[in-house]
Amino acid sequence: MKKPEKALIVYDGDCIFCQSYVRFMRLREAVGPVELIDARSGDPRVADFQGQGFDLNEGMLFVFEDRVYHGDEAVNLLAILSSSSSLLSRLNRAILSNRIAARLIYPLLKFGRRVTLRLRGRSLIPADLDRSGNAGNGW
Repeated sequence: MKKPEKALIVYDGDCIFCQSYVRFMRLREAVGPVELIDARSGDPRVADFQGQGFDLNEGMLFVFEDRVYHGDEAVNLLAILSSSSSLLSRLNRAILSNRIAARLIYPLLKFGRRVTLRLRGRSLIPADLDRSGNAGNGW
């Protein structure tokens, strides 16, 4: 029997909302091991995802069962799979597990992230990270 692969979440580590969200998700109870990757960490998989066309300023990634979910699809599936052991978790699940609600709410979450980054003097994630996690030089 093939060992199940670890679920993976790629998020913006400079975004206080993103940090809080991935920490409060209780996915391990539902899906087993979950690896968290800060998109700014230099992990080469971030550049690989960008090379596949995923814009990490437009949404976090959730990789589960050999499929990549991006943005509103990611938060929708995360809400469906996460535990509802706390009031905040139940609220998250009640709202974002609805596909239409996740699609409508996600642009507001992205806007809040951008405003917060700007207020904190942080930049967006560079769109052209090389495999070492550095912004490419355009060559």
